[in-house]
Amino acid sequence: MEDLSSLQHDKHSRTIVEKHQQLPPTPPSSDDNASTSSDCQTDDVEIPMPPPTRVPAQVLDQDKKTPDAHVPRDPRLIRLTGVHPFNVESPLSALFNEGFLTSPELFYVRNHGAVPEVHDKDIPDWEFSIEGLVERPMTITLRQLIVEYEQITCPITLVCAGNRRKEQNQVRKSKGFSWGAAGVSTALFTGVAMADVIREARPRRRARFVCMEGADKLPNGFYGTSVKLNWVMDPNKGMMLAYKMNGEALRPDHGKPLRAVIPGQIGGRSVKWLKKLIVREAPSDNWYHIYDNRVLPTMISPEESANNPKWWIDDRYAIYDLSTNSATVYPAHEEKLSLVGRAEKYVAKGYAYGGGGRRITRVELSLDKGKSWRLANIEYPEDKYRDCDRYLFGGRLDMSWRESCFCWCFWSLDIPVADLANANDLLVRAMDDSMNIQPRDMYWSVLGMMNNPWFRVTISKEGDFLRFEHPTQPAMMPGGWMERVKKAGGNLANGYWGEKLGDEQTNEIVLEVAKEVSMKRDDVNRTIAIDQLRKHDDENDPWFVINGEVYSGTSFMKEHPGGAQSIISAAGLDATDEFMAIHSETAKSMMPGYHIGTLDATAQKTLSEPETHPANASNEPVPTFLRPRAWTTAPLHSKKIINSDTRIFTFRLAHENQTVGLPIGQHLMIRLRDPVTREAIIRSYTPISDPEKPGFLDVLVKIYFDTSTVKGGKMSQAMDALPIGHGVDFKGPIGRFEYLGRGLCAINGTEKKVRKFAMICAGSGITPIFQVFRAVMSDEADSTACKVLNGNRMVEDILCKEDLDALVKGNEERAEVLYTLTKAPEGWKGLRGRIGGELVRRHCVRDEGTLVLVCGPEALEKAIRVALREQGWPDEQVLFF
Repeated sequence: MEDLSSLQHDKHSRTIVEKHQQLPPTPPSSDDNASTSSDCQTDDVEIPMPPPTRVPAQVLDQDKKTPDAHVPRDPRLIRLTGVHPFNVESPLSALFNEGFLTSPELFYVRNHGAVPEVHDKDIPDWEFSIEGLVERPMTITLRQLIVEYEQITCPITLVCAGNRRKEQNQVRKSKGFSWGAAGVSTALFTGVAMADVIREARPRRRARFVCMEGADKLPNGFYGTSVKLNWVMDPNKGMMLAYKMNGEALRPDHGKPLRAVIPGQIGGRSVKWLKKLIVREAPSDNWYHIYDNRVLPTMISPEESANNPKWWIDDRYAIYDLSTNSATVYPAHEEKLSLVGRAEKYVAKGYAYGGGGRRITRVELSLDKGKSWRLANIEYPEDKYRDCDRYLFGGRLDMSWRESCFCWCFWSLDIPVADLANANDLLVRAMDDSMNIQPRDMYWSVLGMMNNPWFRVTISKEGDFLRFEHPTQPAMMPGGWMERVKKAGGNLANGYWGEKLGDEQTNEIVLEVAKEVSMKRDDVNRTIAIDQLRKHDDENDPWFVINGEVYSGTSFMKEHPGGAQSIISAAGLDATDEFMAIHSETAKSMMPGYHIGTLDATAQKTLSEPETHPANASNEPVPTFLRPRAWTTAPLHSKKIINSDTRIFTFRLAHENQTVGLPIGQHLMIRLRDPVTREAIIRSYTPISDPEKPGFLDVLVKIYFDTSTVKGGKMSQAMDALPIGHGVDFKGPIGRFEYLGRGLCAINGTEKKVRKFAMICAGSGITPIFQVFRAVMSDEADSTACKVLNGNRMVEDILCKEDLDALVKGNEERAEVLYTLTKAPEGWKGLRGRIGGELVRRHCVRDEGTLVLVCGPEALEKAIRVALREQGWPDEQVLFF
């Protein structure tokens, strides 16, 4: 790959002053012979340099099945929107402890969808265009941007507009997910002033806005937004196109290989993976510019905003400059301060930032709920760069002329511990040089953005300790005084943080009736088992669980704001925590339309157990084929025709010694695409091959063909159409029953000893029955008795008959197989008629040591259920596969 540093060195060997005549107002004299050293620390000037960094080398397990499977990440980051898309913040103390500059691995990330994959070799040839109301439309490569334009390096703090949003979500759920107070990060960005590129394109007279568009393809198009043209052209606004961050090429989550950096404004304006700059007369009409990054009037509810688009197209509610904000880092959440043998003073610390380049001029703390205030000390690390005029990381670091402040600052205050011990809380607020001050009360809005009320840390006296609580913890993490007060019934919106200020000795909770949004349909009475749920664990018809209720996400995948992948990632799983933490009241009110049933108790217990994701971590052959949480593929080896509508499909495993890994009595999922229609289909089957037989897997399938009046079976017909060598996906094992041997069973993980099996089946329902029957009869030491009642239409419909009869031979004292036919031929010596009450009464006599196993069509199972109940069989002695 062509090294970016070599391109920069080549560029800096040229004189380019003639190309950039228009400089900032009253700048210092330029020095064309300035050093190109990447170290700007001299005896006279010492500036903050990036913290130690370690590039993540491994893709995390949770990312391997997402479109971001190419992106290594730091496991310390706190995920705010589940597995995908990737939206994260660092633990607050870890962020603060790194200092002024943030390492790329802890820098916050806001992704709306999948991260575009850009290979290193393609970086120099990455192209972006300048188009629209310009006289000279251009397409520029990153190589050209580095070689032909003046390079600059600047420290810039980026902040997500949702920073501290979880506090709003505690008061009332907004449409945004729950950021904590660490949606803020700072880095040295290297690149080109955006103004230089736009100036060369020569904007036309009516041009007023610069629209930006990235390469990240989302459900509603590519991500895009806009800023005003006069802001872009103002050098004091500092807008740039960056390809480096802290001296290294941008990492994938941060816009590799090129991004816009818009200082002093919300992070949503700094478009990543930049592909277009479009000069327009009007603001961007991009979906994400209109329906994101706005603060609607506080009285506008989620329902009103969803039903009336006028609120979104009113540009008065678009947000650009950051609001003045601050937060306390120390005392940390759940920090304990000993009152015994303590120091006299405690040093409280935190951060603050302003918007639009405005400087934070004061930070104040209160220990008496805002009645009086103490002035904190402020450290401005950004100012150290103003005395430096050097090349750093290949760009000119020259900020001496600039008055704007684009970085966070740090505040601190020594507080007597005795004062903390006498207080109930610690309040912090900041003010900028325009006297924009943080408000006392929250301004709630639909998107939950720009949250900046006083930052409150509560103080509790517990014996010889003081315990501190922050307002919230990010994402789904429990904790924080707001959660505690809300659970106790406090009204967080009452203006007193849920407390009643009267007698300072007793902070009463002001009760508020909780308003719950119903997410169920009252007319849905369906009960769903784990096997049914797991048939819907991918993109074809994804079901997911919230609070024990099952929902289908199929019809909403295209419209889902987070993209289809976020629904697919939750398919077949309990998504309660993530859904409740992320989604708004509007989203919750929509859920009844997708409600399809309630998960049964067994399934809920199964889902509550930890998921496992076995993987082959070495080059050694994997001993077993099946994986419970991942699909594995096996090619079709052969197809044996049993009769006109029954086949045995044999699949070749990965190697000759590999076994299926399927416990006796359980089944597996099969997924394939119809070779004709390409439709994905998933069904459950029980193989008939011996589980210990290595190298191959045999599946018996009855083919349900289309008729002139009835549509046949999708899976069975698709299987019948498979060519030899075609790959089929398998997952398992699944099922609530397992035969452990010699009369010992496990039902939902609970062991049960039986003396006899009464086995009732029809048609292809013989397969799980056959597995258990063979296991018993193949073990001479197994004394368990088995009686099989097998129903079919005609003799040729009886499946596995030769194998069943062979197993009975020599085991007559403990084995009996009865066949019954509805269309029996003359001379038939077996039973006649459908399996129903009479046959069940005659051949399934109730006995406490017997377990009844049933598998067959739905009509059979209903008839058997009625017949067994009439005989007094308890439910715990009957199991339906």
